[in-house]
Amino acid sequence: MAPNQLKFSSVGLVLYQNLLPPLAEYFLKNYPEAIVSVDTYRSEIASIAVSDYGVSIINDISAGELDGKMFETIAALKVPYIMMHMKGQPGNMQQSPVYENIIEEVIGYFAKKTAQLKALGVIDIILDPGFGFGKSILHNYALLKQLNEFQIFERPILAGFSRKSMIYKVLDCKPGEALNGTTVLNAFALERGINILRVHDVPEAHQVVKLYDLCRPNMNLMND
Repeated sequence: MAPNQLKFSSVGLVLYQNLLPPLAEYFLKNYPEAIVSVDTYRSEIASIAVSDYGVSIINDISAGELDGKMFETIAALKVPYIMMHMKGQPGNMQQSPVYENIIEEVIGYFAKKTAQLKALGVIDIILDPGFGFGKSILHNYALLKQLNEFQIFERPILAGFSRKSMIYKVLDCKPGEALNGTTVLNAFALERGINILRVHDVPEAHQVVKLYDLCRPNMNLMND
């Protein structure tokens, strides 16, 4: 590990340890009905979050790549696990990523990872193709257009587009001005079979889901 990566990792761990307790306690106290997820690629933090604070889901952007103990930790914790595809590491993932066939590569990656998890007894797995993580703008849209291919896994698929560069760079606007583009991609992703949307703008995303549900085939509409 490079020195700057080691420093970043150490600082990140301390921040997690300091921030997790008050945040987890606040949400679990004030929103007891909420399903709380913690975003971490560290098995130590995952264990603390679930065992000490009752967190329901672990979301790992590295799919176990950055912590070799993560999969066995998830198996012991017995909680749903969101694993994301990321080519490279956070510090270098956007440095000219290359794919021969992005769909085949990401599907192959998830096939390998889900097999490893199943061997450990983990069955509650949610897949995140990782938009913006080790992918160019063109890679992101190639992935988006073929999201339905991930239904082969028969597992929930999660996607997050909110305010990402794949939107604001194409539209030549600021991230804060990318809500309309985000809404378009959220709707398209739902059409391609996505089950879970990760968003910043919750009311707007809820509207997308509500209208999409009414547009689905075989949806019976009642007169007012």
